[in-house]
Amino acid sequence: MDKNFDLKRLNIKAFARDGLSLQGQQAVAFFERLSGLSVKDAESLTQSTQVTWGLVGEMVPVTGGEPEIWLHLTAEIQLPMQCQRCMGPVAIEIRADQSFRFVADEAIAEAQDDESEEDLLVLAPELDVWELIEDELIMSAPIVPKHEVCPTAVPMSVADEAFAAALEERPNPFAALAQLKKKPQ
Repeated sequence: MDKNFDLKRLNIKAFARDGLSLQGQQAVAFFERLSGLSVKDAESLTQSTQVTWGLVGEMVPVTGGEPEIWLHLTAEIQLPMQCQRCMGPVAIEIRADQSFRFVADEAIAEAQDDESEEDLLVLAPELDVWELIEDELIMSAPIVPKHEVCPTAVPMSVADEAFAAALEERPNPFAALAQLKKKPQ
């Protein structure tokens, strides 16, 4: 039996209890903040760019306690961004592969956060999975996107010929002082 899931309001506890998994694709335009990272003049490219994602829920047995609720998330996209060296567009592969363990409240999450390797989230009746996917991809994006080797020559000099010529034409203020010093009293 196929179930339809509302990923804006996913019941994580039931999803994990049933050991379900989902996967799919979503246009990057659906993710407002993520699409904001793309090159502004590549609008047509971002309309066809897809986020590929997958979710797996599971209950992990714990000795002497309640089973833990886990969600494993994978997401990836080839996002056109602006190279910070040559300022041209560059396709950056962004991947997120994260596991989340759900706990009862913020106090438990804060107490266990330092010693746990996985991310901890507070269990709520509903989880916005789209927002979680977008957050993870944004955090996985490079701070400084750039080509391995830029397709165009990158100027490595800050010298401006017009500025240098204007400096040479301007009279030196100390030359006027030198003239005053030479004048007889």
